[in-house]
Amino acid sequence: MSRRSVEVTADLVLRAYRHGLFPMAEGRAGDKLFWLDPVKRGVLPLDRFHLSRRLLRTVLSGDYQVTVDRNFAGTIAGCATPLPDRTDTWINPQIERLFTELFRMGFAHSVETWRDGILVGGLYGVALGGVFFGESMFSFARDASKTALVHLVARLRLGGFRLLDTQFVTAHLAQFGAEEIPRDIYRSQLAAAVDEPAVWLVDPGQAALAAEFRSLAAGVATR
Repeated sequence: MSRRSVEVTADLVLRAYRHGLFPMAEGRAGDKLFWLDPVKRGVLPLDRFHLSRRLLRTVLSGDYQVTVDRNFAGTIAGCATPLPDRTDTWINPQIERLFTELFRMGFAHSVETWRDGILVGGLYGVALGGVFFGESMFSFARDASKTALVHLVARLRLGGFRLLDTQFVTAHLAQFGAEEIPRDIYRSQLAAAVDEPAVWLVDPGQAALAAEFRSLAAGVATR
């Protein structure tokens, strides 16, 4: 007897997130999605984010212009672009379609980093209650994705978010304080945060952002 496959829709993805699951494809050319529920989950504690003085200067310098939700399609395409150290990607066309639909529904968001009008870095993910589920980031210029991440964390803190899920911990994320926690602890944190009210802030204002950047660099916990 054959097993009927379940259509993966944007609504199904949202329900999966609530239970600690997230979708990936085997590769850019893969035509199937699978669900992951890691034994160890990557999270980035919002009250212990590590922002170096050097990166703070870059973020405050104005070398990059940062926007939010302005070019989601370009951001997810950038994340799917092969790079010398990443020749393949788990973002296939179906993933792009699903998350673009989530963006239209108001759940998926992007943070974009620009230089001279050109998109050179960014990240995207899903906001659900007080949780932001980070999906992927890309960088075509030094510190471009790092700048986007700092802007993301500042907005999450200002908006009252409680949990930043990174799925896995990479060396790139570890420098900011990302850590692995057991699945049961993650699910407990998820359950406590996913229905909490939070506000996704597209433009909290430059003064509020600059103050939050400095708080991050000083190691000030989330208020």
